[in-house]
Amino acid sequence: MQMLTLEPLTADAFAPFGTVLDSAEAERRMINGGTTERFHALAMADTETSGGRTILSLFRGQPRSFPYPVEMMERHPLGSQAFFPVTQRAWIAVAAPDANGRPGAPRAFLVPGHIGVQYARNVWHHPLIAVGEPCDFLVMDREGEGNNLEEVDYDTAYLIADPAT
Repeated sequence: MQMLTLEPLTADAFAPFGTVLDSAEAERRMINGGTTERFHALAMADTETSGGRTILSLFRGQPRSFPYPVEMMERHPLGSQAFFPVTQRAWIAVAAPDANGRPGAPRAFLVPGHIGVQYARNVWHHPLIAVGEPCDFLVMDREGEGNNLEEVDYDTAYLIADPAT
């Protein structure tokens, strides 16, 4: 197995895979008579391909045991997928470039608990990796006709060390 080094999440490092959803970087608007701060347009869903529509769901990720093997990746060819943690716990996002229709070498990002990510349409990524305790996420993605899930196993797994060490 090859070891994956956890990288700090930055907008530049994650740009090949999508967008970092960070309220500190968002346009801020005061609304509702100045009683509410709106962090405007953190993400723009790309879900309308082939008649799709945008949905918002709550996912509850169970914590993984470390070291954790990354044995497969998935992608959604018809829509983007955004994850924003609700429970304010650090989590891990793993994404990979496309290598002739298969996932290439993955990159693993340690994501602070107040930051989300949006994987662009057709980007290889691993399912949620919660750390330490269950973690809830608001997830914005596509619902509709067509096959919007492709999963591929790696020939050799990649290993993520315990982020606590």
